[in-house]
Amino acid sequence: MTTLYETDFVEWTEQQVQLLRAEEFEKVDWTNVIEEIESLGATQKREVKNRLVILLMHLLKWQFQESHRSRSWNITIDNQRIDIEVVLGDNPSLRAHLPEFVASAYPIAIRKTAVETELPRTTFPTACPYTLEQIMDEDFLP
Repeated sequence: MTTLYETDFVEWTEQQVQLLRAEEFEKVDWTNVIEEIESLGATQKREVKNRLVILLMHLLKWQFQESHRSRSWNITIDNQRIDIEVVLGDNPSLRAHLPEFVASAYPIAIRKTAVETELPRTTFPTACPYTLEQIMDEDFLP
């Protein structure tokens, strides 16, 4: 049987809000409400990780392709730092997860940077060469 959740997500969300506001808890689609709340948290984590990948890529390019440095790279580095801080400002608990996010983002950044720059992956350190403080420091460029 197809549910409203599967056929019209927006209508389903509006219905769930109405039920919650009316305190008709027995009618709430708890299984899907829980799934959606979990998904919201995962989305915020993914946002920080994705922005860290881009930031780390540009820091690596800045460090290992000096002759290609550009204002555009500098702007991207700054924008990613700002956008990460915005997400962290809205979700302060994610700040404690930054070390693990960097650890998972760095290998992806190496892979993408190697493809983009055509430099061998071995060009880049296997462990992230930047501290968390450096990564987020608006004045740091390697």
